[in-house]
Amino acid sequence: MLAEKALVALTALKRLESERGLGVHEGTTDQVRRALETAGILFIESGQGRGVMFLHETSDTQTRQARVRRVRSPT
Repeated sequence: MLAEKALVALTALKRLESERGLGVHEGTTDQVRRALETAGILFIESGQGRGVMFLHETSDTQTRQARVRRVRSPT
């Protein structure tokens, strides 16, 4: 879904996510970053390190959380 939203090939996204440090075009990285930012993810960097912050919950996130609650609730 991220590859689709970022308008990049799935293989390029897999290279970006690879722990082996595979090369990726800078444009691909930028497109993925923009897609994540559009989804409400803020990239942060401070003296303590790097991280992300969720600016808002999307309906997809709320739907997934509702499913998890249903699965965890006793029957």
